[in-house]
Amino acid sequence: MDTDCRTGSLHFFNLIGQPMNQTRQTNASHTFLAAHVIKRLREERGLTQRALAESLGVTDKAVSKWESGRGLPDISLVGPLAQRLGISVAELLAGDIRANANRAGNMLKGVFYVCPICGNVVHALGEGSFSCCGSTMFPQEAEEPDADHAFSIERIEDDWYVTLDHPMTKDHYISFVAYATMDGICFKKLYPEQSVQPRFHITGRGRIYLYCNQHGLFTSLTPRK
Repeated sequence: MDTDCRTGSLHFFNLIGQPMNQTRQTNASHTFLAAHVIKRLREERGLTQRALAESLGVTDKAVSKWESGRGLPDISLVGPLAQRLGISVAELLAGDIRANANRAGNMLKGVFYVCPICGNVVHALGEGSFSCCGSTMFPQEAEEPDADHAFSIERIEDDWYVTLDHPMTKDHYISFVAYATMDGICFKKLYPEQSVQPRFHITGRGRIYLYCNQHGLFTSLTPRK
């Protein structure tokens, strides 16, 4: 199916495509064990180096080396260490701790993440830490459409009709178009050589999002009914 309409908090879409423009792949392929993150989170949780060490079955000297950047934990300890510090493995490796500010679950405040390697897409209700193909997935910043991506939104009966004149080649195409309201989101998957003409059943005032595999995410408010 080419349509996915949901109201859940986290959506994964396997939208395979070409990598994004290189300028948008900032540090996407670089991950590391952040020593300062281990120390900060340990202290925030009121743990001594010895207490953390005992919970992991290592010495406090080992923890001291991790926090000073003079050593790394065994790979088998990365998962338990992240759990003990209350973060995900991805956050621990990237040193990028994110707190979800959208606790109310407003779908219009959702965040899109796109894998720079395979084009896999994650839509979440707030910022989080996600990875795919061994790379960290960074939140996409939705921009106002430029001249080459100025899509139109027209009401036809009970649908929003979205159109855009785009090359839609194998190397440069619109990967997906989404319609989001406060309580729901609907995806339309597009493919090279396909026309950009998705239709969405109107469920309220919202936003249309359009993702170009070369130029990123664009958005525009739907017209007033």
